[in-house]
Amino acid sequence: MASTTPTTTPSSNKKEIVAEVPPYIRVFSDGTVERSIQIPFVPPLLDDPKTGISSKDIIISPNPPISARIYLPKLTNEKEKLPILVYFHGGSFFLGSPFSQWFHDYINSYLAPQGKFMVVSVDYRLAPENPLPACYHDSWDALKWVASHADNKTIIQAEPWLIENGDFDKVFIGGDSAGANIAHNMAMRAGAEALPGNVRVVGAFLCHPFFYGSEDVIDPELDSAVLGWKFVYPSAASGIDNPMINPMGEGAPSLASLGCSKMIVCVAGKDQFKLRDPGVRYYEAVKNSGWDGRIELFEEAEEDHCYHVLQPHTQCAVKLNKLLASFIQQ
Repeated sequence: MASTTPTTTPSSNKKEIVAEVPPYIRVFSDGTVERSIQIPFVPPLLDDPKTGISSKDIIISPNPPISARIYLPKLTNEKEKLPILVYFHGGSFFLGSPFSQWFHDYINSYLAPQGKFMVVSVDYRLAPENPLPACYHDSWDALKWVASHADNKTIIQAEPWLIENGDFDKVFIGGDSAGANIAHNMAMRAGAEALPGNVRVVGAFLCHPFFYGSEDVIDPELDSAVLGWKFVYPSAASGIDNPMINPMGEGAPSLASLGCSKMIVCVAGKDQFKLRDPGVRYYEAVKNSGWDGRIELFEEAEEDHCYHVLQPHTQCAVKLNKLLASFIQQ
């Protein structure tokens, strides 16, 4: 996935690369970070004339800095209650933003128009400036903040759209790639900790989730998933078999404790990052875990990683986004 974080270009030949995930990101000896792909930020828009969807940017927490872009479709009446999707963007934990053109256009023009629901697209902190588990903490804080609107007596930084139009009996989480990994870990945490207002996560969708383990590794020196995980979470116990990235590995918490009642796992048959097989293993592991929920596997055999975000206008992408919207509204 692409970066929307400003890049500092090295100005001295004396600087050395001290860490990198080629060709996407480098860290230099003076602390500067260079991200190779730049996608411009785009502003939110009230009442988009093409989609009818309104969006605005909100602050969830000033410290740590967590923000989001929230989307609201046209309402039948001003008190209409809608399902809420808390969305986590992809980008290998070191790239991307809800405010980038890619993710804004995807939600505003392709995902949200397929149904009628609100979206809170979370801007969590990125590695390497903020190594993991920072993104998990931010995402959980964002989910708690959304849930706290169910009982708005004590909420700080209240958002009127959520108070007036959010249906807190229909809260969903989802994401793509690294964001799908985050969604899984939020579902696990929701199974272990209560959310404010007794809010429960109804469902989670995981599109091309960033799961991996030692059984997937052929050459650790060249494997992009191994390099990426070491880069974003250098202190992770058990490395690539840490439960945050390998929830099927030895010592990982039981998937029976997932804190939602339904789930859909989407994989791409030609996933260039080799995430198809771990995604299928995850589906099988959840199905056989004893979890008291309903899970579905969706595969597009001839598509690549995150095609529904990168090429959302294609026939296969439209099909997947319709499926996700139906999942939220059923």
